[in-house]
Amino acid sequence: MRDFQSPGRSPARSTDAMAATSHPLSTLAALDILRAGGNAMDAAICAAAVQAVVEPQSTGIGGDCFALYCPNGSDEVIAFNGSGRAPQGATIDAYRAKGLTEVPRHGPHAVTVPGAIDGWCQLLADHGRLDMAAVLAPAIHYAEHGYVVHDRVAFDWKATQDALAADPHSARIFLPGGQAPSAGDLHRQPELAETLRTIAKNGRAGFYEGPVAEDMVARLQELGGVHTMQDFADTKGDYVTPIAADYRGVRVHQVPPNNQGLTALVMFNLMARHDLTGLDPMGVDKLHLEVEAGRLAFHQRNTRMADPAASAGVVEELLSNAFTDRLAAEMDPTRAMDHLPDADLAMSDTVYISIVDSDRNAVSFINSTYYAFGSAVTAPKSGVVLQNRGHSFKLDPDHPNAIAPGKRPLHTIMPGMVTGAGKALMPFGVMGGDYQPFGHVHVLTNLLDHGMDIQEAIDCPRVFHEKGAVVAETGVPEQTVQGLKARGHKVIAADAPHGGAQAIWIDWDKGTLTGGSDPRKDGLALGY
Repeated sequence: MRDFQSPGRSPARSTDAMAATSHPLSTLAALDILRAGGNAMDAAICAAAVQAVVEPQSTGIGGDCFALYCPNGSDEVIAFNGSGRAPQGATIDAYRAKGLTEVPRHGPHAVTVPGAIDGWCQLLADHGRLDMAAVLAPAIHYAEHGYVVHDRVAFDWKATQDALAADPHSARIFLPGGQAPSAGDLHRQPELAETLRTIAKNGRAGFYEGPVAEDMVARLQELGGVHTMQDFADTKGDYVTPIAADYRGVRVHQVPPNNQGLTALVMFNLMARHDLTGLDPMGVDKLHLEVEAGRLAFHQRNTRMADPAASAGVVEELLSNAFTDRLAAEMDPTRAMDHLPDADLAMSDTVYISIVDSDRNAVSFINSTYYAFGSAVTAPKSGVVLQNRGHSFKLDPDHPNAIAPGKRPLHTIMPGMVTGAGKALMPFGVMGGDYQPFGHVHVLTNLLDHGMDIQEAIDCPRVFHEKGAVVAETGVPEQTVQGLKARGHKVIAADAPHGGAQAIWIDWDKGTLTGGSDPRKDGLALGY
């Protein structure tokens, strides 16, 4: 129970339905859809569409999505991979012929074909109740009539001004008057409103064929990209078999590679070897274990996880008891490991959405353009900001994540789902690029090992391992920082928050829902 004399907020609590997102307008739109007779999937896609407008630095229809779905509150977990692929002309030789030694962060060569709209269309048709016009209506309204820029959105937006300024169409739309909007400013995206109307009318064909696709392809080709209309027409997301690990009496589910969710499961298996209940959740013992488990798991991610065709057998091996034993033997509870290379991790932007409806359909949904404003390339007529997921690819032909025609890149965004006793228990997710596996472990161990409520578990200060150091948020106690240093860690102060999170817990005995949303973002959880 939180200290009511200290800053913070209580979790959201309700009986019928709940939505938790990183933006107030998204949460409100999801609740409106639920109250109008839509279900959790309708609400999730509506929320994602709204955020594609009002959080343009974090997500968009030029990005990708993943989803985990438990129908009617069962422990049947349906997983969907809505990540796009490299264009057919994307070969190592073609990129090297352009003088590239790595896939750049910005520009056309970082752009994989967006998978989000195909994913929305498939998921809505298979699991929703409403049509695309109904779920896109709020997003169309905000794009056409304008929305107020919220504080965290403005913070991230200003940090990306230089990249936006380098593209004339991005600058025209997203730097009005030559500057990023400030918190409280009104911003409109009329081109995007028309594109969303086209998708509402024509479905996936409105995006992957015809004028919208022609606009995206023409802009990419103008900049030297190898994308074609056929690459867009061929885009198709897939239902996949989810992967899972047991932790403290529940089962934690993730999307399999090319998703990085396996990284979190490796971490959970390592953390399960330790009794955390007697540890201070913000103490040196707990955070040292979290960091070291993460370093080991990320080494496996960086060297072995990729498109499923390039990483056959990896899931089974990395989740095996024998493999966990081998990794666990490398950890020293009293000293930082000194034999691992730096994982070269970084933060990036995403939106995560958690929805539970009155039938207890539970959706864990995530949508992103990767780094802030993705590739920073905007198609001029359609207003679509194109993602930069190709930046994850390697130009090393021996690496499992080497770029190749039609290949999916290793992906950071990862929805989570917790089940137990034959029921869905909690759709949850943590944003923040590479940070996300750390975040899944941090939030769930706070909840399950340390007895925090959902909001406390999300609020709790975080550490991450990047740039060869433990990066600590300002709330990490100084005593813990010094203790980590004494164990051989380099510790530096974070210059920005580590990600964000949302979650909704289903209490089947009480018939209630409890949700939380991260104060590191602008959003909230609300139910009725």
